[in-house]
Amino acid sequence: REPKQQQQKQKAYGVQAPAVKPRATARQPPPACSVPLELVFVSAEVAPWSKTGGLGDVMGALPRAMAARGHRVMVVAPRYTNGGKDIAKYKDTKPLAKSVWVELNNSWHELKYHTVARDGVDYVFIEHMCYQREGTPYGDASGPFADNLFRFALLSLGALEAPLNLPIKRDLQTGAPLDEVYGQDVLFVANDWHAGLLPLLLTARFRPYGVYANARCCLAIHNLAHQGSHEASRFHDIGLSGDWYSALEWQDPGDKQRKKTINVLKAGIVTSDLLLTVSQGYAAEITGMPQDARVDMLLAQRANKLRGIVNGIDINEWDPETDKHLAATYSAYDLSGKAVCKRALQREMRLPLEPDMPLVGFIGRLDYQKGPDLLLDALPTLANLECQVVLLGSGAADYEARLKEASHEFGWCCRGHVGFSVPLSHKIIAGCDILLMPSRFEPCGLNQMYAMRYGTVPIAHATGGLIDTIQDFNPFAKGDGEGTGWTFAPAAVEPMVAAVSTAVKLFREDPERWRALQLRCMFVDSSWEHAAQQYESVLCEVMADAVQYSRK
Repeated sequence: REPKQQQQKQKAYGVQAPAVKPRATARQPPPACSVPLELVFVSAEVAPWSKTGGLGDVMGALPRAMAARGHRVMVVAPRYTNGGKDIAKYKDTKPLAKSVWVELNNSWHELKYHTVARDGVDYVFIEHMCYQREGTPYGDASGPFADNLFRFALLSLGALEAPLNLPIKRDLQTGAPLDEVYGQDVLFVANDWHAGLLPLLLTARFRPYGVYANARCCLAIHNLAHQGSHEASRFHDIGLSGDWYSALEWQDPGDKQRKKTINVLKAGIVTSDLLLTVSQGYAAEITGMPQDARVDMLLAQRANKLRGIVNGIDINEWDPETDKHLAATYSAYDLSGKAVCKRALQREMRLPLEPDMPLVGFIGRLDYQKGPDLLLDALPTLANLECQVVLLGSGAADYEARLKEASHEFGWCCRGHVGFSVPLSHKIIAGCDILLMPSRFEPCGLNQMYAMRYGTVPIAHATGGLIDTIQDFNPFAKGDGEGTGWTFAPAAVEPMVAAVSTAVKLFREDPERWRALQLRCMFVDSSWEHAAQQYESVLCEVMADAVQYSRK
């Protein structure tokens, strides 16, 4: 088969392309654990039911990948109804007859559960009146909900009760219901601060009574910018005795007023058996560089229990060979459809139909983190380089205004779309030659992996997961070079423009090496199956270790 693939590549490119490994097949490596794991993922979001960002995508994909590797998997999340507008999202779920009463903030609350089984995963949604109000999972037009500490403490308690009370266990081989509970010997994976109280509540309210004695809990940090920091007086909302206050208390060393707070993420960090984050690069940053509220000092103390694993992407949704949003589909062996996509994108964005002019794309939130100001400041230089630029995103009002102004001032080479559009995001990923990611920090990042799968070369600030997923192009390597893109540092206009200039020069002057670069990008394995193997190895490791935090 390989000689035939090589012939196809030569026909597509007109050059002698280097041999590369084929894309990952459906064949799975054997599990790393001798006994299947009993996993309970706990999250504020899970796609497709609730999603505001990357966390929802991860919870929609990683549990399925772990189930495909033979593990028993449950996902627990709130049942958000958005004032009744989103009830239809849960139409396939079924309410359980079993409900649970939990004590929180000196009162008792009834939690009802709805479940559905998909792709080998048991999805569990907690029903409570605090999840029924209109708005997003976290707030409304007025800002974050004032009782978020209570709401997410309730999520953690409901998740801790689920394996003990819900008879939803199924046979791993046949999927047939067993009418049994998961039981106590489970591994919880709490995600971000919203589930950060779970390891603390596990230690304070269950283990003293012999419950979950052999359970473990990992805390997955997706974005350290959100820590669940609250006034110290809110401690009583959690329903713990004062003996546990020290597990939550946090004082920012940089705060001149020395104000004491409770920090939910801090509680999760110190009481979890293992810490996970979404890339090795981000793991290094959050332990070695100053972070919000200086929790990096705390993480540095537990660095030996911190693991970084790069997220995967949904290779079925993001596949240039089958993408329904594109003007033409294509593959690594026939890139002719990519040229059609570029022309269609230029036409849709009202740019000149110039096939030989490099087309640079940006997709992301318009905020300080994502660095759209760097790209907008660089537009005069990019115009001199004879590049076309397309931008898609929404966010801060001042950035949105600047994007509209740029589309007017540089209309002959730059077009922006304020808002978000799934079809347009696919068209930009496929139609552009280069995807620019000037993020000031990026825990993992997904767009660079989408771009590479579509043969669009990423250029990114050297931070977090962008370092882990982009190999810098080496023009001095033998043959057609090596690498999958360019990174630059620091996050400033000059080094970013220098990287773009280097890429544009290769695009114009050496099309054979450019196409070889595209080919290397398209054959990178960024699937969730690959990420799941790494998660499996780490989670098996934590189950073999002793409990790390059994008392205050």
